[in-house]
Amino acid sequence: MSSGPKYSPFCLLHDPSLNKGTAFTEGERDELGLRGLLPPRVHSLTEQMLRVVANVRKKSSDLERYLFMMGLQDRNETLFYRALLDHLEEMMPIIYTPTVGLACQEYGHIFRRPRGVFVSMRDAGKVRKTLQNWPARNVQVIVVTDGERTLGLGDLGADGMGIPVGKLALYTACAGIHPSACLPVTIDAGTDNEDLLKDPLYIGIQQHRMRGAAYDNFIDEFMAAVQEVFPHALIQFEGLGDRTAFRVLNEYRDEARVFNDDIQGTAAVTLAGLYSALRLIERSLLDQRFVFVGAGQAERGIADLVVDAMVQQGSTEADARASCWFFDSRGLVVSSRTDLTAYERLYAHDYEPIEDLPSAINSLQPTALIGASGMPNVFSVHALDRMAKINERPIIFALSTPTSRSECTAMQAYHVTGGRAFFASGNPFDDVLMEGKRFIPGQCNNAYIFPGVGLGIVASRSRLVPNEIFLVAAQTLAEQVSESDRAEGRIYPPLSAIREVSLAIATTVAEIVYHRGLAGAPKPKDLRSYLKAQMYEPRYRDYVHP
Repeated sequence: MSSGPKYSPFCLLHDPSLNKGTAFTEGERDELGLRGLLPPRVHSLTEQMLRVVANVRKKSSDLERYLFMMGLQDRNETLFYRALLDHLEEMMPIIYTPTVGLACQEYGHIFRRPRGVFVSMRDAGKVRKTLQNWPARNVQVIVVTDGERTLGLGDLGADGMGIPVGKLALYTACAGIHPSACLPVTIDAGTDNEDLLKDPLYIGIQQHRMRGAAYDNFIDEFMAAVQEVFPHALIQFEGLGDRTAFRVLNEYRDEARVFNDDIQGTAAVTLAGLYSALRLIERSLLDQRFVFVGAGQAERGIADLVVDAMVQQGSTEADARASCWFFDSRGLVVSSRTDLTAYERLYAHDYEPIEDLPSAINSLQPTALIGASGMPNVFSVHALDRMAKINERPIIFALSTPTSRSECTAMQAYHVTGGRAFFASGNPFDDVLMEGKRFIPGQCNNAYIFPGVGLGIVASRSRLVPNEIFLVAAQTLAEQVSESDRAEGRIYPPLSAIREVSLAIATTVAEIVYHRGLAGAPKPKDLRSYLKAQMYEPRYRDYVHP
């Protein structure tokens, strides 16, 4: 037998990118010095996966399931991604939302092994050197957070690292970005969470948040360092506070390949759900009136993309904005209010003040109610009832995560509306049975969007991430809802189809990149086939060849 590169047994068994565990063959055990270091029986990857899934199902809580899967990722990367990909509908809620929210809340208490790079305010002036400590150089996607707005849970500081780790696992599972090309980053700029500042097990700097010019200068240094150390990397911002998210995005979007998933990814997946729902009832986007509950970055991003979509369909921008209304913690956003931000004033209409949501619905007669407010149960029975009374098929999107923050549940939406609602949520909800009929809630999950966008950007080596990409991504996602899906009332394709969805989105994204002259790589003759060939498939490598 001939062998390739020599590996030490210790290296093979303790490097998650190399380890095969009991799947090392008899020949590999002899050739690589593994005989006796493993149980004698050789198992296939499929058999190993059966063990993984069985153990996950035995755990008593979702947090325990999360810890088990994170431990597996640290031991055997291939097995982790095989199990995640082949059981995506079961595993995604464990790896990402809603369980990742609880994991972030407990991060300092469950911390076992670092994953990714922590760049703290103490690294000012040496961020480049800090990033160079990461062993891989072919980094293609960086997901970075400063932990100020972790899901709907607020400021979790450095404990927000669970979000980049989870998002990048989905980049690999859903779009085949190789694990070695993924880098989670947390910028520890401090935290204003007093409980964390007092917690002896908190993993971050126990100082209040750095803000203003100092923060902006630190982000400048980080961005410059990334482009020097990882010149081909796509940078996805995640979990930044409302005060900084748009500012940072607007600062760098015309000079680097960056986007903000909370703003643009959420907008695209929501717009896709609207397209699908309206197709089912043969209605136009131009006929709709929207009430957005909350005025944070998610709602703002959705409203802006909806306006872009309406303009694309022939509306003026003024008329499109007139169809979008905001309702925040102080009531309806109207022009007479004196407490509005510059952005809110763009959507503030000349209308009487209304302080409660059911009254606002009754007055405005919206066709769609969309919330990403983090205010649990704000879609009250009265609000849902008003939507049902004024619409034959009301659109109810309760997008806040985790589940504890959802504006309403699927059961509430379907029961109050008599099963007539088009319902989508940021969290997975079980199917609802009513009078012998099954209703399948839509999961408005950003994982339908960002992995495909990322694959299209990195494969084409795009220099920028133009906003039109998210409009086209929404249209492409809506087109992936099949006739059989629509017959079941689905407004999103099943998660089991997410690799095909990501490939379709990546193809349309790359087409835009090439059309706009933004690509740094030559265009292949068959773009879709080329992209598919780039997608990582979790299979074991052979270390010894006959």
